[in-house]
Amino acid sequence: MPSNKNNPQNNGVYNSNATQVIDPCMLADDKQKVIAFHFAKIMDSLGLDRNDPSLQETPNRVAKMYVNEVFRGLDSRNFPKVTLFENTGGYDEMILVDRIALYSYCEHHFVPFFGEATIAYIPKDHVIGLSKINRIVQFIASKPQIQEKLTTEIGQKFNEILQTQDVAVFIEANHLCVASRGVADKRSVTRTSFFGGKFRKEKMKTKFFNSMDKF
Repeated sequence: MPSNKNNPQNNGVYNSNATQVIDPCMLADDKQKVIAFHFAKIMDSLGLDRNDPSLQETPNRVAKMYVNEVFRGLDSRNFPKVTLFENTGGYDEMILVDRIALYSYCEHHFVPFFGEATIAYIPKDHVIGLSKINRIVQFIASKPQIQEKLTTEIGQKFNEILQTQDVAVFIEANHLCVASRGVADKRSVTRTSFFGGKFRKEKMKTKFFNSMDKF
């Protein structure tokens, strides 16, 4: 394995002595074994009894959840297949998909934030299958990150896929790192937005917000 001594910012997975990294492209089963091993050590450090029948499989359950579910967005090979259709009707007005369920994890504390996303675009030569919009949002959300970064990445990905700058993204989310710890504010929500192309004009921003379910 490559040494990590000269590159503390390496994006790989650090081993217990912090001198080597594990290939981030390793097989899912191997990732699960590494995560389960280290999560068991976390449980031991917290004084949990891993002989308790309810806890015996917890390291493996957490590892599978991380790799196959909540952090599947870290592996680009999991990106959903995208279906584009030729815009034969010449549709040139806004297409908006609202109330897309969104679950992600704060990269600062590794606890969830969740809410809804709204995606809009003005098509050019192609339109995208509607369900693909939901799948792309959910895939990009499935990794540790901050909401600001998530919002921008979703917008830029739709710019790339749709080959247009005319994309708008709005996300409203509740953060458990705020609600369940620290300030313990259970009422606050965070709203972020991304506007490209024609959506940067105030008239289009207003049309976008007026077309959404009111928050």
